[in-house]
Amino acid sequence: MSTSSQTKVLVTGAGGFIGHHLVTFLKQKGYWVRGVDIKYPEFSEVDADEFELLDLRRWDNCLQATRGIDEVYGLAADMGGMGFISSHHSQILHNNSLINIHTLEAARINGVKRYFYTSSACVYPEYRQTETNVVPLKEEDAYPAQPQDAYGWEKLVMERLCTHYREDYGLQTRIVRFHNIFGEQGTWEGGREKAPAALCRKIAVAKLTGNHEIEMWGDGEQTRSFCHISDCLEGIYRLMRSDYPFPLNLGSDRMVTINELAHIIARIAGIEITIKHVPGPMGVRGRNSDNTRLREVLGWEPQLSLEEGLARTYAWIEQQVAHKLGISVS
Repeated sequence: MSTSSQTKVLVTGAGGFIGHHLVTFLKQKGYWVRGVDIKYPEFSEVDADEFELLDLRRWDNCLQATRGIDEVYGLAADMGGMGFISSHHSQILHNNSLINIHTLEAARINGVKRYFYTSSACVYPEYRQTETNVVPLKEEDAYPAQPQDAYGWEKLVMERLCTHYREDYGLQTRIVRFHNIFGEQGTWEGGREKAPAALCRKIAVAKLTGNHEIEMWGDGEQTRSFCHISDCLEGIYRLMRSDYPFPLNLGSDRMVTINELAHIIARIAGIEITIKHVPGPMGVRGRNSDNTRLREVLGWEPQLSLEEGLARTYAWIEQQVAHKLGISVS
């Protein structure tokens, strides 16, 4: 892009998984990047031209973060995997509403030209996700609305607010609905990790300790699709540069059960596992992305196979686990 060297962008949530990858990606594209978060990236150095520790629940901090900025990529959120999302409804709805309402308004006041909002497949209604062999979700399926949890409700309301800011103020908003993004250098322990990272951790422990039994919440027959961070970044960039203003799915349309996901990872690790199913939150019964509109709008869709993405992710997480256990691996 010819003007990228002059374009100043803000990435909020730049200390988090997708955010810190996006900072690096945009720097490689030639942008000047300011990263903002309440924490520094946990697993990598800061690649941003500027990095500010700011709590974006506060209005004054949002004004500071968006000063002198041409484009905002809004990834800041209080979130995690199913265990966290299903047990922190009020915290999630409160904190994420403050973050997103304040950041969007501050962007408007400071003359930001383009604003990228990261929504989620969690906006889709629970009544469309009650079977494992679910019909892939199209963008228009979000209404009539009935997200399963507070996280999804907040995302859906903010999609509406972004749309109205575009209509009322001319702020060019772009809206993506992520479907289970995973990859290296993301949270892999502590309760906020998502299914691919949690399973990679459990299988790495199984391999390194010789105890090949792992625990899994529910019966493992719930279905999802998973998209590697490399494809996520490319999709973000293509959507931001497009003229498409409506919510757009970004994810893989290959659906697998969580049991299947675990066995794919075990094959990558080179072991056979026994799964012990235990009570725990499972989320909706089935979810998959319909990528018809993604292909139409961007002329592109995720390219990396699930196996290759998991191979990269598992290798990185096994190293983290081995380091924690004090075990040397080649």
